[in-house]
Amino acid sequence: MRTDKLENKKKKKRRYKIFFIILAVFLLGLGGYLYSIFHSANKALDAMHTPINKSEKREKEISLKEKHPFSVLLLGVDQRKNDRGRSDTMIVVTVNPNENVMKMLSIPRDTYVDIVGRGTKDKINHAYAFGGVSMSLKTVEEFLDIPIDYYVQVNMEGFKDIVDAVNGVTIKNDMHLTYGGYTFPEGELNLNGKEALTFVRIRKEDPRGDFGRQLRQKLVIQAILNKGASISSLWNYSDIFNALGDNVKTNLTFNEMVNLQKNYKGVQNNIEQLQFKNGKGGYIGKVWYYFADEGELADFQELLKEQLEIS
Repeated sequence: MRTDKLENKKKKKRRYKIFFIILAVFLLGLGGYLYSIFHSANKALDAMHTPINKSEKREKEISLKEKHPFSVLLLGVDQRKNDRGRSDTMIVVTVNPNENVMKMLSIPRDTYVDIVGRGTKDKINHAYAFGGVSMSLKTVEEFLDIPIDYYVQVNMEGFKDIVDAVNGVTIKNDMHLTYGGYTFPEGELNLNGKEALTFVRIRKEDPRGDFGRQLRQKLVIQAILNKGASISSLWNYSDIFNALGDNVKTNLTFNEMVNLQKNYKGVQNNIEQLQFKNGKGGYIGKVWYYFADEGELADFQELLKEQLEIS
């Protein structure tokens, strides 16, 4: 009997030993996986991170660690050889974790504004061509009368790589459209990178013009945010970080991104889409501009200030 008990104890010890060896191997493997993610993230963030002076419209510095409301300017840039390019897309995002809401306001690229730092009036998307991100930020701040805390600049040619890195996106299309050899029927669409890039570039073929394109851009951005936030995307982390590092520039630091993930969860599920509707187009000389309606602009300024909790 004693011999049997001793043998059973030995067997149990062997089983526990094997179990702990397997567990240790698993944890070591997981640790290596997480280190690989961290290492790839750091490498991508080094390529992405491009600091810029803090907004002069901020009296007090904000902290994502303390869950302060903040704003971001999304710049979709078409870059060409030997040319800085123009900001084809300009979307101001304001995030309020207290209200758990994100507002996205598209600015028509032909909007006639004061170009801050140049002393002239021109199309708002020309600010990037004249003075890069800095001039774009200051011009948007002046136009909307709010501070812009962060920026994210995306190379639109590389936009397709980002969509492919999250294994495509699913959006709900509200209008049948054909462009660039692609047909986009009304209803739910699953888009790969090339299809998504073509979809967000449609302009003249949409009777709503630039406003229709703004709507599609925001649909795809929201789909990328939702897909990128899913756990399944972790398995594509290498592709995602490579795509981001090659095609995105931002002044967000690694710690700020960690605090975003930690303190602002769920906000991306409550997005309010905003766009200018009451302005009018017209010519100055031979150049066509979009002139924002002053009343509508004032309403947006007030709304975004409320969202940022500033007076």
